[in-house]
Amino acid sequence: MTIEQWVGLLVGVSTLIGAISISIRHLVKYYLAELKPNGGNSMKDSITRLEQRVDDLFKLMAEK
Repeated sequence: MTIEQWVGLLVGVSTLIGAISISIRHLVKYYLAELKPNGGNSMKDSITRLEQRVDDLFKLMAEK
């Protein structure tokens, strides 16, 4: 292989690795954002509301 081919191969591999790392970083940021409360729209807020409802149901069942 010539020098130009090696350089082309290295540029292609580094570009591919960079694209994969950027996409993984984006996915991690997206999923971590879902786990933080944000006023009602995140998965964390939904789970908190469900837990509160379940606790209320247990209290109602314990009273009867």
